[in-house]
Amino acid sequence: MIDFTEAALKKLSHSVEPGDIVRIGVRAGGCSGMSYSMSVEEEYSENDTLLEFDNLKICIDKKSAFMLTETILDYVETFSSSGFKFSNARATKTCGCGESFSC
Repeated sequence: MIDFTEAALKKLSHSVEPGDIVRIGVRAGGCSGMSYSMSVEEEYSENDTLLEFDNLKICIDKKSAFMLTETILDYVETFSSSGFKFSNARATKTCGCGESFSC
C-alpha cells in the first residue's frame, strides 16, 4: 500500500476541511500511460480502502491501491516550486515532470 511522509500528511491535513476525504488514485493518461490523481470528496465507496491519520481520511479504490503499492507520497518545497511528489518503486517508466508513469 502507499506510504506517506510526515510532510505530506501535514500538508494534506491543512488543505482540507474537517469531514472531507482525500481520494488518491491512478487513471489512464499522461505521457507515460498512467497518471496520479488527488481530489477532495465528501464520501467514499465501501469498496475503497480507507486510511485514517488523526483527523485526516484518505481513500483509495482497489485498482489504484494495487498500482500504488510501494509508492511514497511526499510534499516537497523548493525555492522555485512546491507540491506533492509520488515516488513509485514499481514504475518502470516515468515522464520528465513525474506526474505519469507505467508499470
